[in-house]
Amino acid sequence: MAVERRGAAIEIAGLRKEYVSVPGRVLALDDISLRIAPGEFVCIVGPSGCGKSTLLRILAGLDTQTGGTINVEAPGWAVANAMVFQESGLFPWMSVESNVGFGLMTRGVPAKEAAERIDAALKLVGLTKFRKHYPHQLSGGMRQRGAIARAFVTDPGMLLMDEPFAALDAQNRVILQAELLRIWEQTRKTVVYITHSIEEALLLGDRTVVMTAQPGRIKHIIDVPFPRPRDVLALAASAEFGRLKLDIWRVLEEEVTRARAEAEQ
Repeated sequence: MAVERRGAAIEIAGLRKEYVSVPGRVLALDDISLRIAPGEFVCIVGPSGCGKSTLLRILAGLDTQTGGTINVEAPGWAVANAMVFQESGLFPWMSVESNVGFGLMTRGVPAKEAAERIDAALKLVGLTKFRKHYPHQLSGGMRQRGAIARAFVTDPGMLLMDEPFAALDAQNRVILQAELLRIWEQTRKTVVYITHSIEEALLLGDRTVVMTAQPGRIKHIIDVPFPRPRDVLALAASAEFGRLKLDIWRVLEEEVTRARAEAEQ
């Protein structure tokens, strides 16, 4: 049975980003072209400083490109995007439910509709019982679940995630990876996910995009062959997973080495 694709379609063509500063011009991104299908989960890996986060910020409208184009086609009234960072970014003076509903409030969504959306989002991430809690009363993993709920509650066309689980311990990271997969299976939003972990990219994504060292270019795109739904622990233990992880590392290794060498000059 075909799965309904409910997310945005993204078309990036010839994207270029250059920064001008006192030391001179820095080319961060060069000739990035990528098409992401509606409902696709795309992971991007690359060495530090390759422009992964810059690309995500441009997609989010938080930065502007120097050249090239981005076209996003989102269904219905869907908000163009929502972003989840490495730190949850929850407002410490707001309860969980107020944090989750903040985006709805700023968009003027009627109170009854907002309450229904907040209820659904909290249920989606398993935080219904903690709705009256404040961020300091939650674990790191629970705060990230709150951030994910806040992103999903606006019904975004695309979800942009910048290493959202990097600061968590290994056990919580596995739990949140499984939770994100479960939520994605239900919503089928388009996801662009930045990570330094090849393993995470293979566990979560439909495709893995490997970027070069600065200036960031697309070096290789790998179709992830593992069927869904996925059991993250069982998949990570499989021989095929290990082989593909090694193959991607071989592609990435040269760029990581080059980035370190240039940083030491």
